[in-house]
Amino acid sequence: MIIRKAKVNDIPAIKSIIDIYAKQEMMLPRSLSELYEFTRSFHVCEIDGEIIGCCALQVSWEDMAEVLSFAVKKEYRDKGIGTKLVKACLEESDELGINKVFTLTYAVPFFEKQGFEIIDKQMLPHKVWTGCIKCPKFPNCDEVAMMKEV
Repeated sequence: MIIRKAKVNDIPAIKSIIDIYAKQEMMLPRSLSELYEFTRSFHVCEIDGEIIGCCALQVSWEDMAEVLSFAVKKEYRDKGIGTKLVKACLEESDELGINKVFTLTYAVPFFEKQGFEIIDKQMLPHKVWTGCIKCPKFPNCDEVAMMKEV
């Protein structure tokens, strides 16, 4: 198992994983152009040449970044892969000098195990909500906002 920064040729596999969860309305869909644009934000997990998980860190403010597009193929869940992907993003946030990392998620127990705490969505900067317009649940968001101080 290898956790590494994504490469351009990983984007179709990342999209395929995200699409599975987006169709279930468990995460936002992402277009190919959007994923290519943010290639450098992604970490992937690769096993035997296959991308089986992804997670992105997107800087949103001078001291804040978001973990997003976090997904692991169903057959590889509960094997510590998600923990390693999120840890890679948290390490990157530390390298960038960002001390607050948040996420909007349905996976509350998972993120609590990673040290995230539930927060009021109103604590997040307005810039965060630009992605919400694409969500089929907008404006009735039922995701939980969580944050971790790094």
